[in-house]
Amino acid sequence: MSKDKTTDKWEKRISSKLVGKTIAKIEYLTSEEGEEMMWYKLPLVITFTDGSWIFPMADDEGNDGGSLATSIEGLETIPVM
Repeated sequence: MSKDKTTDKWEKRISSKLVGKTIAKIEYLTSEEGEEMMWYKLPLVITFTDGSWIFPMADDEGNDGGSLATSIEGLETIPVM
């Protein structure tokens, strides 16, 4: 299966920013942070040693937090709170 140019472009862009980062902390968004964002679902936040972070959203407009799917046995879905 071939990838379209947009997918390839985004994969390269994301890889250049994420590959090699080291995770420093994993925690859920706090209730206060959720309130600031007007979210009802609190997603998992991954913080890296350089201070950057990543967390899932329900959509690309940032309307709410979202769960993470993984291939890790015993942790196939990381839920929102």
